[in-house]
Amino acid sequence: MARGKLRIYLGSAPGVGKTYAMLSEAHRRMERGTDCVVAFVEHHGRPRTEVMLHGLEQIQRREIEYRGTVFTEMDVDAVLERKPAVALVDELPHTNVPGSRNTKRWQDVEELLAAGIDVVSTVNIQHLESLGDVVESITGVRQRETVPDEVVRRADQIELVDMSPQALRRRMAHGNIYTSDKVDAALSNYFRPGNLTALRELALLWLADRVDEYLQQYRGEHNIRATWQARERIVVGLTGGPEGRTLIRRAARMAAKGSGSEILAVYVARSDGLTSASPKELAVQRTLVEDLGGTFHHVIGDDIPPALLEFARGVNATQIVLGSSRRKAWQYILGPGVGQTVARDSGPDLDVHIVTHDHVAKGRGLPVARGARLGKVRIIWGWLAGVAGPALLAVLLTNSSADLGLANDMLLFLSLTVASAMLGGLLPALASAAFGSLLLNYFFAPPLHRWTISDPKNIVAIVIFVSVAVAVASVVDLAARRTHQAARLRAESEILSFLAGSVLRGETTLDALLERVRETFAMESVVLLERASDVDPWTCAGSVGPRPLARPEDADVDMPIGDNMALALSGRVLPAEDRRVLGAFAAQAAVVLDRQRLVGEAEEARRSAEGNRIRTALLAAVSHDLRTPLASIKAAVSSLRSEDIQWSDEDEAELLAGIEEGADRLDHLVGNLLDMSRLQTGTVTPLIREIDLDEVVPMALGGVPEGSAELDIPESLPMVAVDPGLLERAVANIVENAVKYSPDGEPVQVSASAMADRVEVRVTDRGPGVPDDAKDKIFEPFQRYGDAPRGAGVGLGLAVARGFVESMGGTLTAEDTPGGGMTMVLTLKAVQGYTYAPADLPAQVTS
Repeated sequence: MARGKLRIYLGSAPGVGKTYAMLSEAHRRMERGTDCVVAFVEHHGRPRTEVMLHGLEQIQRREIEYRGTVFTEMDVDAVLERKPAVALVDELPHTNVPGSRNTKRWQDVEELLAAGIDVVSTVNIQHLESLGDVVESITGVRQRETVPDEVVRRADQIELVDMSPQALRRRMAHGNIYTSDKVDAALSNYFRPGNLTALRELALLWLADRVDEYLQQYRGEHNIRATWQARERIVVGLTGGPEGRTLIRRAARMAAKGSGSEILAVYVARSDGLTSASPKELAVQRTLVEDLGGTFHHVIGDDIPPALLEFARGVNATQIVLGSSRRKAWQYILGPGVGQTVARDSGPDLDVHIVTHDHVAKGRGLPVARGARLGKVRIIWGWLAGVAGPALLAVLLTNSSADLGLANDMLLFLSLTVASAMLGGLLPALASAAFGSLLLNYFFAPPLHRWTISDPKNIVAIVIFVSVAVAVASVVDLAARRTHQAARLRAESEILSFLAGSVLRGETTLDALLERVRETFAMESVVLLERASDVDPWTCAGSVGPRPLARPEDADVDMPIGDNMALALSGRVLPAEDRRVLGAFAAQAAVVLDRQRLVGEAEEARRSAEGNRIRTALLAAVSHDLRTPLASIKAAVSSLRSEDIQWSDEDEAELLAGIEEGADRLDHLVGNLLDMSRLQTGTVTPLIREIDLDEVVPMALGGVPEGSAELDIPESLPMVAVDPGLLERAVANIVENAVKYSPDGEPVQVSASAMADRVEVRVTDRGPGVPDDAKDKIFEPFQRYGDAPRGAGVGLGLAVARGFVESMGGTLTAEDTPGGGMTMVLTLKAVQGYTYAPADLPAQVTS
């Protein structure tokens, strides 16, 4: 049983007319012949709403006694037993009286929908569960009755019932909403202009988000990739510090101001894998940005500002959000900082927002605490301390009148060696030890100013000095390398953890994974290559970035995956330690490729099964629908050839007419079967040319009885680019189908009109119509809706028509005819450069 459809009238505030609009819709449906009943509607004593209940069948409510008082609720069992086509259920968030079938009314509605009953209901924006806190902060009233947002979002249709605050207050003052004794209190409290304006904005924003979901769904179903609107993309630069949460929330508020805006949080780590970021804090920020509807990206770059700008331009970002620097004032002598550099180099295409936070100018900690590998600046300072420091110290000591003694002089030189080791590592420390020992020998060890040492004790002291200096330098360098390795392994684990998380979250498209590789390693392009055997050429299984490579040998970095697959990267040469992470990405890419191919094979299997179904249906059609006219033809021919009976001229004419009719039916059925076979095998090749509709459409009406169709084709319509033969067959099938189901005496209307860059042909009948859930099925092969007789055809007419129309770049859809019936809408491309000028008197043709 098909699930019923839910239509919701969403009100911006109480009294805007949701119930009235719902009852008006019920009257419109009843005029079209729809079985519609009132399951539960509360008019609240409003006269105009109460009048709208007249003429509608109302289901008797169920009475429930609770704490000595009798309450009435919707009788779900009675509605299910009555089983109407449409049920009106007011106040979806209502909480039922204890003892009812369900706790909430929306749960009652779920039962009706599951039973195949369409439901029309009402909801106010303040009753949505996610907006409870917001509404309370605006109005000061906490809504006790709420409905989950997901229940409303699942509705097939949501229509906003809106009214300006001034008009709503006038309705209130006139007594159209509440009784006169409640008007003054309501106007001065809940119905203040500010409250109503805020609620109205909430309703518009919430519904705009839902409309965007419908648009994205439509674009996905129709495979539309072109941009239909300007979209704000906001990149948030994260450092891994606690201020990241403030930046993410600020970006979310900026994105909320425009429909369809995207948030992309990016953390740039240095290519050596070392970072001052807390993995726990990054995990919290990743969760936060994903909860707010954004995405988290982890990229690698030696220089953070260019890497951040490269990422932003790569995703077509329009804005960058950065936090104010946490560096102390003295640290600015080392450079301008990330924020200023990004703002300077962003250019006119990117807006940079610097956001203040609680951690401005509080520093990042000592360099050693960051666990970073010795950088260029530290190495320079190490060489200065190791070479210039001993020279400067020697000058100071020789010009000083105080004689500290050789031991103290050695300790001073040793302190410089230790400092150079801590700053610059092993080589500056060794240089400092060698240079310091020479200076000690020349200036402080007797005989002075000579390169010889007279006292053996001084020789031992200098040797100990050099040994201690080398030992300290080695320990510091070893500690730096170990710290670098540990931090790098931590960075690798973070990347691998993120990769595993992306797999668990379902990010399994090959392009997305290759793009992640390109971002992580800051590459220009990434290509997944494969070949059938060692002697076959390489083929591209997937690529991202410009100028994809054709062979692994041409890549800056290539990662083999088995014998006949490789991941090729171009842009820069990676260090050896990065290949471990790249290998994990490569293995995952192979898995994703296999998964995509399995999905393709499953789809091919589905198509094969569909082909088997078509063949089975074809056999059924041949066995019945083709044999029926053949049998009538054979019977008529046998009767004419019979020598035992003398047929009159009228009888012979009738038998010959039966033979002709059977032959026409056979020709029509065989033609449709052949057309469907051509469509299934993809051999339909339209010969497109420019033509006027009035040259083709009238010819398509030749197969229907005279007077059964009326044609309205304005002479001023633009020309269309179509295959005239295919268009004639498509229109003929559509009109014949409409005539078949149209009541006697009700001609089918065939009209055409121009809309922007397209032309629409509408074929309108007044037949029984088709429910919404069956509108797509009628275009499937061998489908006949309702109680169509077996002799009416094999159910290929509309399938062939849609196939022909789509092969010409058009569309064919079904709509309800106002007042009952069905309208087939055939949309064709108008010839470019034609200016449409409506004619004063359209041509009227009757067939």
